[in-house]
Parts: sequence; structure tokens; C-alpha cells
Amino acid sequence: MGGIDKIFPEFLPEQVRQLAYYSGLGQFWRVMSDIFMSLSDAYNQGKITSIPQVVEHILNGLVADASKPITYAPQIGNQRYDIIPESVGLTFLMDTGVPYVEAVFFRGTPFLGTVSYNAQAYQIPYEQGRFAYGALYADPLPIGGAGIPPTLLMQDMLHFLPDYLQEVYQRSRRGEDDVRVRICQTFQKSMFCVTTAAIVGLAPHPLDTTTPEEQEANRVYLETWMDRFITSRLGDVNKS
Repeated sequence: MGGIDKIFPEFLPEQVRQLAYYSGLGQFWRVMSDIFMSLSDAYNQGKITSIPQVVEHILNGLVADASKPITYAPQIGNQRYDIIPESVGLTFLMDTGVPYVEAVFFRGTPFLGTVSYNAQAYQIPYEQGRFAYGALYADPLPIGGAGIPPTLLMQDMLHFLPDYLQEVYQRSRRGEDDVRVRICQTFQKSMFCVTTAAIVGLAPHPLDTTTPEEQEANRVYLETWMDRFITSRLGDVNKS
């Protein structure tokens, strides 16, 4: 490693930076997994029966852990290295939750094999800020291609379907013939719930405010988000 660092001085810092990203992502999912497990338990107990209740449950979990510190301090031998100390001030919601929603749900990158990366083909925007290839926009392609994340997700989730979801899928017109597509649609519905909770939680004022100035600020805030849903699969998954 010392030799590589001498030849490529940017290599080691980049690896540390990458590990810090992985750690932050793991800490994000540590919180989210607890939220989802408690959501599943509440559903099984009959305490949650509607989409608004799902959103409220996720929102409460996000708010409860919003200020949870995100740190990274690996220990090598007896030495602990504070790469991201708590004093930096990184927190769960603003520094992992919001970036995750933005990068994975909204932005993403084009799935390999679905569009051309050739600049002359003009199939992807020139500016990365205009990318809209995230999970909320992904077509449920059941083609088995290694470069299609929704396909991999469908196959993995197929092995862990609860009985009540299997019953729902079996009642569809195609039964289990298109089960992977329907799993992807279910996943997208759940991600819209997570996104809704994040949007509500970050609103400048409570959505039930009666103050005209606060209502106007909320309207401007929400219009920006709603514009981004226009080309998403929100309408499609709600029909399924």
C-alpha cells in the first residue's frame, strides 16, 4: 500500500473516502431497517391499514433519528482513527437520508443496456442535474440483465415474499406469471411512501398550518417536488 501511495498519491485518500461513504450508507440503512421492521410488525398487528398511516410511521422514524450523528472511526490494531468525528456535525437525515433519496430515488444513472451512452445519440442529458433514472422512474424490466438493478431486486425479493403479498399477486389476471414485475411495482409504491415522508418532514412549515405566509412557502416548496414526479412512475404504479 505504501508503494502504491508513492506512485498514485490520490489512490489511498480515495479509498478512505469510499469506505467513509460505505459506512455512512450502512448507518443510514441501520436506521431505515429498524423503521421498516417496526412498520411490518405494526401492519401484522393491524395497527396500520392505510397509506397515510405508512407515511406517518416512516416520518416519525425519520424525525426521531434526524439528528443521529454519522461518524466514521475505524480501529486498526490499538489505534482508533477519527476519519469523520462527531464534531463534524454530520447527521442522519440531512447528510445521509436526503442525499440517498436524491441520488437513488430521483437521479440514478441509466441502466446499462437500456439507453445509449454515446453522446451523439442524445439519449441521456448532457447535464447530470437533469438525470431522472432513479428508482422512482425505473421501468420494471423482467429481462434478467445483469445491469438492470430492478431485475436483481425482483429476483431477491421473490424469495422473501410474505404470505399476504403472495395472495395479492395470485389474484391478479396473470397470477404468478408476472410476479417479478408486480414486485417491482410494489417496491416503487413503498419508495414513494418513503419519499413522501421525507418531503413532508423537510417542509418549511407544518402542512396543516393556517398562516397564509407559511402556506405560500409550503406551496412553493411542494411545487418543486411535484414537478419532479411528472415523469416518474407514480401514475403507473397507482393503477396496478
